[in-house]
Amino acid sequence: MVEGYWNIDDSEYQLAEKDILKKKLAKKINSEGMLVVKSQVFRNQLENKQEVIKKMQAFITKALVKEKIRKPTKPTKASSAKRIESKIKAGAIKKDRQKISNDF
Repeated sequence: MVEGYWNIDDSEYQLAEKDILKKKLAKKINSEGMLVVKSQVFRNQLENKQEVIKKMQAFITKALVKEKIRKPTKPTKASSAKRIESKIKAGAIKKDRQKISNDF
């Protein structure tokens, strides 16, 4: 098994980017502020070292990608009409289940 350590504070990233990395990778950072990545996929050490480097690069690039802001949308007229129609049908089915009164 190979472990890779990377100190985020000593890196050349800007302060805002370091804060983002610390926030998003908090579970992978130890108490000393080091990003810890482990690998034991392969049987030899050299390939595991390369795998650790790939994992670190992937974690960092994924953490620094800016997330899209979700735009809330209104339901379409067709979908709301369809919803109301289905409610009317369900109500009619429930009404048919009621007891028939014998008031002549």
